Amino acid sequence: MRRLKNNNITRLILCTFLSIILILGNISILNADGMDLNCKSAILVDAASGEVIVEKNPHEKLPPASVTKIMTMLLTMEALDSGKINYEDKVTISKQAESKSTEGTRLLLEAGEVRTVHELLLGIAVESANDACIAIGEYISGSEDEFVKLMNKRAKELGMNDTNFMNANGLHEDGHVTSAYDIAVMSRELIKHQKIFDYISKYMVDVYVGKNNDVLRSLTNKNKMVRFYQGFIDGIKTGYTRQAMYCISVTAKKNNLRLISVIMGAPDVPIRTKESKKLLDYGFANYSNYSVAKSGDVIKELPVSKGDKNNIKVVSNSEISVLIKKGEEKSVRNEISLPEMVVAPIKKDQQIGEMILYKDDKELAKFPLVSSSDVEKSSFIVNLRKSLEYWFGTSK
Repeated sequence: MRRLKNNNITRLILCTFLSIILILGNISILNADGMDLNCKSAILVDAASGEVIVEKNPHEKLPPASVTKIMTMLLTMEALDSGKINYEDKVTISKQAESKSTEGTRLLLEAGEVRTVHELLLGIAVESANDACIAIGEYISGSEDEFVKLMNKRAKELGMNDTNFMNANGLHEDGHVTSAYDIAVMSRELIKHQKIFDYISKYMVDVYVGKNNDVLRSLTNKNKMVRFYQGFIDGIKTGYTRQAMYCISVTAKKNNLRLISVIMGAPDVPIRTKESKKLLDYGFANYSNYSVAKSGDVIKELPVSKGDKNNIKVVSNSEISVLIKKGEEKSVRNEISLPEMVVAPIKKDQQIGEMILYKDDKELAKFPLVSSSDVEKSSFIVNLRKSLEYWFGTSK
C-alpha cells in the first residue's frame, strides 16, 4: 500500500514537472512570435502570401498619420496602370490644394502652378507632401472629398475592415483611423505595382516648383531606413502626428523572401526604426519563401478538342510559393490537378486546373492554373482538314 502511494506521488511529481516544461516551452514560443515591442501595435507579414508572422494588437484602430498616403499612392498607381492618367499629365494646382495643406510637410505648391503626375508622386513618396496628395486626389476624382470616398471604397474591397479615411494625406481628424493589419494589406497591394519602387525607394531627389518653375526643392525621404539599410529595405512610408505618434510601413527583400513590417504608435523615430528592423530580422532569420513557379511559367501543355489549335499551354497566373520555417523545405510537395484534354472555346486566363501545395499531409495553399491564350471553336473546314491530316498521317 505504501509502495502504491509512493508510485502515485512519483507520477504526480513527474506529471507536474512535464507540465512545467511544456508551459515554459509555450512561453518561449510566445516570446519568439510575440516579442516585446515598444509601440501600440505592430505586424510582420509575408508580402507574397499575406501570412502573418508576428503581431501585436493588429486590429486596434489608431490614427495612421502620413502612412495614409499608401492608399493615396495605391489609387494613383491603379489610375496610371489603367490608363486613366499618365505620368506626364499636367496638373493645375487648386486653391484648395494650397490652402488646406498649411500643416505638416509640403511641396510648397502655389495655386495656379502646373506640376506633372510624376512630380506629385515624387512629392508624396519622398517628401510626404500633403499638398501633393490633395492635388493628385483632385486630379483623379475631381475633388478631395470624392477621392476620399474612393479611398474608403478601395479599402472595403481589400478587406480593410478597421479603416476609415477622412482625408488623402493623414493630417489628424477625428475618425481617421486604420490598423497595423490594414496597413499591411494596402502595403501588399501597393508594392504589386513594380513602378512604385522608382518612387518609394529614392532617398534624395530634386524637384522644381513655383509658377515660374524657378524654386528648386531638394527632397529627402522621411523613411531614413531606405538609406541606412540599402539593398535590404526599399520602401514604403512613414508617418507622424502628435496623436498618432511615430508610425511606419516598411518592406525589405532578401533572396526570394519579401516581408512587410508595420509599427504604429512608437514613442520616437529611433524606437520606430529599431522595432521595425527587429521584426524584419526575426522574419528573415526564421523563414523562407518556398517557390515552385513564377507567374507565367508553363506548367503543362494540354490537347484541345474542337478548337482552332491542337494544344494549349497551361500557366501559373501568379507566383506559386508558400512561407515556411527554415529547414522545412523537404517536407513541402505539390500536386497538379488538370484534365487530360480541354474543349474549345477557351478564353485567355480561363482557369483550367490548380496546383496544391502540401507540407507533409497538410494542405498549405491552392493556386489556379490558367490558359495562356484564347482558343476559338474550330469551323467545319478546320475539322475536315484535321481529319484528313489524321487519316493520311500528316498531322503533327
